[in-house]
Amino acid sequence: MNAVEIEEAISALAELPFDGGEFPFAFLQAFGNKDATIKRLRAGASNSSDLGGVLQRNHIHIAVCVPGAATAALAALKVSPATTKAKARFILATDGVAFEAEDLDTGETVACTYADFPNHFGFFLPLAGITTVKQVRESSFDIRATGRLNRLYVELLKDNPDWGAADRRPDMNHFMARLIFCFFAESTDIFFGDDLFTATVAQMGAKDSSNTHEVIGTLFRAMNTKIEDRAAANIPRWADAFPYVNGGLFSGSMDVPRFSRIARSYLIHIGGLDWKKINPDIFGSMIQAVAEDEERGALGMHYTSVPNILKVLNPLFLDDLRARLDEAGDNPRMLLNLRKRMSRIRVFDPACGSGNFLVIAYKQMREIEATINSRRGEPDRRSEIPLTNFRGIELRSFPAEIARLALIIAEYQCDVLYRGQKEALRDFLPLDAENWITCDNALRLDWLSVCPPTGTGVKHQADDLFHTPLDQAQIDFVNEGGETYICGNPPYYGSRKQTKHQKDDLLQLCGKRIPKWKSLDYVAGWFLKGKDYIERQPATFAFVCTSSNCEGLQVSVLWKEILQGGIHITFAYRPFKWANLATNNAGVTVNIVGVSNLVSRSDRKIFDGGQVRSVNNISPYLLSTSNIFVDTSPKPLSQLSPMITGSMPRDGGHLILSFDEAAELTHAHPHAADFIRPYVGTDELIKGNQRQCLWIEDDQLSVATTVPYIANRLEKVRLMRTESPLDSTQEFADRPHRFVYLAGQSRSHTIGVGGVSSESREYLPVALFDKRAVLSNLAYALYDAPVFSIALIASRLHLVWIATVCGKLETRYRYSNTLGWNTFPVPTLTEKNKADLTRCVEDILLAREAHFPATIADLYDPDNMPPDLREAHERNDEVLERIYIGRRFRNDTERLEKLFELYTKMTAEAGVGKKRKVSAA
Repeated sequence: MNAVEIEEAISALAELPFDGGEFPFAFLQAFGNKDATIKRLRAGASNSSDLGGVLQRNHIHIAVCVPGAATAALAALKVSPATTKAKARFILATDGVAFEAEDLDTGETVACTYADFPNHFGFFLPLAGITTVKQVRESSFDIRATGRLNRLYVELLKDNPDWGAADRRPDMNHFMARLIFCFFAESTDIFFGDDLFTATVAQMGAKDSSNTHEVIGTLFRAMNTKIEDRAAANIPRWADAFPYVNGGLFSGSMDVPRFSRIARSYLIHIGGLDWKKINPDIFGSMIQAVAEDEERGALGMHYTSVPNILKVLNPLFLDDLRARLDEAGDNPRMLLNLRKRMSRIRVFDPACGSGNFLVIAYKQMREIEATINSRRGEPDRRSEIPLTNFRGIELRSFPAEIARLALIIAEYQCDVLYRGQKEALRDFLPLDAENWITCDNALRLDWLSVCPPTGTGVKHQADDLFHTPLDQAQIDFVNEGGETYICGNPPYYGSRKQTKHQKDDLLQLCGKRIPKWKSLDYVAGWFLKGKDYIERQPATFAFVCTSSNCEGLQVSVLWKEILQGGIHITFAYRPFKWANLATNNAGVTVNIVGVSNLVSRSDRKIFDGGQVRSVNNISPYLLSTSNIFVDTSPKPLSQLSPMITGSMPRDGGHLILSFDEAAELTHAHPHAADFIRPYVGTDELIKGNQRQCLWIEDDQLSVATTVPYIANRLEKVRLMRTESPLDSTQEFADRPHRFVYLAGQSRSHTIGVGGVSSESREYLPVALFDKRAVLSNLAYALYDAPVFSIALIASRLHLVWIATVCGKLETRYRYSNTLGWNTFPVPTLTEKNKADLTRCVEDILLAREAHFPATIADLYDPDNMPPDLREAHERNDEVLERIYIGRRFRNDTERLEKLFELYTKMTAEAGVGKKRKVSAA
């Protein structure tokens, strides 16, 4: 269940007559517990409460008590031995009148009336596996409002199916945006009179809802008509109480969908909520999901949290504004200059969605401005920060409309907060008609036409809810000499997940300037457009992107193009999880990268975990090194053994045998064992799956084909290769007993490395096999290489190198011999170093053997790794890292910076440094 569904279930429970015996089970069911779980609790099989309540292990201990005893009951739950033994996180006591609870992990408490406990549902979201942050738990209103709007939306589409068609969906979305404004306006005195909109609909509409749509349509017409013009427009007197809103919000079509009785009741219920509590920075993304079918399944989950947005905005420009504020102190002239500077700052989000980044930027700037006004003795001064300085591009129409609405609401809320309700109301209506959000494809537009460098010209306009005239070209946002900051969280989409239209976007953008553009993530388009913008207009941009943008081959493909002509990375967040509210959602791993042609070396910063470092340069790998690009190498640059891709059969599967097939064959024909070998790919190496293959030397063919089973298999291989469209496969049709590509054979042993492996493992999968093992083309092989090679591959140093320079397949580590192994920097090893590392390998292999038949997948589960195996790896890492720097590295960033330092020396010594190195800006 998602947060919206949980809130609805909890609200429904609170509205029922209180049943003490049923409450604990209904409460747990509302948080997604399955019927079977509830059944076991009812039967006592899994209920270990010692107070006659309901105790769910690891989760919650609930007690229903006699009237007036909630506080005492909660205290009893807290000291209960059963609570401690079951490791319950929450305790909850209620008598149906009072409701009290505590989070034993954090010490936070809830105390309210029983009827009010749904307002605190966010407190208990961990019961549903939803990890929350403070900002989310405080947004219970937004989640409640979203859920109710969703129910209204679905009900209206049920009664008006034509409004769900593609050509009418914009009308439906426009209608919902107008409703949101009305609900907010009647809760904040923008409409004079409590609940004016909802009450008018309830009073003037028929009980059977037959004319509800007409009443709402009339109100919309009234808000689009000046007071002095209403008589001529035949606006009835009962609508005169509504102000003239203008701004295009209520212009255009006045069609309203028809309402059923249920839809009418939903609307009135929504109007009863306290819309003063709306958080436009969060609400916009939530309400966006209401209108988009593909997102409704995760309703209320998809939004960018405020702390994550500030990770972009703070180093982009807000930290500097705050520093200048501190520097100004109470100096009136310095404060005035800072205020004037802020009035000319433009914030531009070319993937704005429902406006989260723009709203947060606006609110943060208003907070700084309010401090300036207070220090200057001008607390009531009207803001000089115009909404028109906050620009956006959004592909979808509804989010674009919601973005502008969110900014309007944010402006009003800031005016109330910093200037007072009276002043806010005086200046709020009528709305301005300027358009700040363009609905179009950001990768096809000239960004300067939407956010020009200076002056007031706006060359591009797109029609939207606010019906801004297409020829509107003068929006005065007083920005001569101002600063432009571009930011956002564009769509990611790896190269394999892009639609044809998205591929076309990148093709048009990249053209001939980036030959390998097909490997780029879709988000790379925003970095390229940002680069094009700041080449023509000095500015800074910062985007959230998947970590793959700064890993693997994408680095050389993308960043060689961007980091030219004095453009450099000015700040960067090393990889971190960008999580949302969704149940059990670990979040995608992302970076934040700021790029500029303005900032000096001293201003460059790397954020890594909780640490921040000022550095001279930030490389495209987001390290404090020069701008090096790791390219493939045909052979190892260090003194390492060659690693090659395993053998490729191209056999239609006929040379490959399951373990049972091989056993049956050797049972019937014992001498066939001479032609069967273990066949090892990545799955076999990691999961321990057992497959065999037919491996027949030329001089064994005549004997092998005396076995009918083998002869039949070889004939199938011959036919498959004969019919292949590939010439290289057809060439082997007359040699069906041989693999098409033979990687090699060992005299004593083979070291195998997995091609793709889980990112959750702390070490890359590597194993030692005897000389008979055949490594498939889905793995990599070192034939007869020194055993200490395993110590290198199984090290933390090698894992972070592979993760950085090879990139990932989805989120999994993707190994490469030419890009990862051949480029891996290793200092010259002494004989003692090699002996020490060999001993480490022996300890790792012995620790694995001690847990036979556990597989690598079993042994390297990060939550269940055997202590002796972990100790062996820790010892291996210590021995190896001391070879590099005489001690353990403090963290992965330090590891990578040392590896890149060595890589620079190696490539220079090999005479290829000039090819791979681009001087720091």
